[in-house]
Amino acid sequence: MKRFYWSTLLSLTAILAILVNPVFAAQEGTVVASAVIVPAQVAELGFITSALIKEITVKEGEQVRAGQTLAVLDTPELQFAVIAAEAALRSAQGEEKVQSYRRVKDRRHGRVYFDIVPPEVRQIAHARVQQAQAALEVAQATLAQTTLVAPYDATVASIDVVPGEYVQQNQVVVTLATLNTMQIETTDLSERDIPKVKIGAPANVFIEALNENVNGTVIGISSIANTVGGDVVFKVTIGFDKQPEHLLWGMSAEVTIGK
Repeated sequence: MKRFYWSTLLSLTAILAILVNPVFAAQEGTVVASAVIVPAQVAELGFITSALIKEITVKEGEQVRAGQTLAVLDTPELQFAVIAAEAALRSAQGEEKVQSYRRVKDRRHGRVYFDIVPPEVRQIAHARVQQAQAALEVAQATLAQTTLVAPYDATVASIDVVPGEYVQQNQVVVTLATLNTMQIETTDLSERDIPKVKIGAPANVFIEALNENVNGTVIGISSIANTVGGDVVFKVTIGFDKQPEHLLWGMSAEVTIGK
């Protein structure tokens, strides 16, 4: 009877240790953690000025290329500023050309001469051209800020506004993500285990939704801790050796890092 009692007690103790600390069940020298699938790059894009949305040129789920227009603000006053700056530049250039051909009448030794204008007059005309050119570039740059473009090749993950809506400065308008290049980020890797994790360490990833095990490699270790449920954890990023099919943003996974 005593033998049965002690055998049962040891079994319950072992089960409790596994439930409290899953790493106990892992192989020696490995670290086990929960994780989530995320894109390698995510960009929440907005404007640096406030105005009405004139046009949204993409749709959710669409593949976009770097430099492609995503959205445009309705800013007629900025368009007029560019037109006015272009006119001012043409006027300054015309004046500079006139000054280059202009002659001034001068009488010397009883004779009349037509001399070119003094150098400082031509220099002033040229300086006005440069000022007008700079003003035009500023107006064009300001207008360009009312067009939102993709910073890199990606997929439109979400669009958070509609044409005609007034958007505030830095409000998220479009979210882009590299859905064709995913990676894994741990969510509960304890500070006790982080010293065991090294860049380049192999990892096995079990993706629950796909019921599939895949291999990966540690490519990043956060230098800043987070607090989850009172526990101090560090985010570790793992890249796929070969990304599986049907992988979606937000899927949960379990990773085993180490041997």
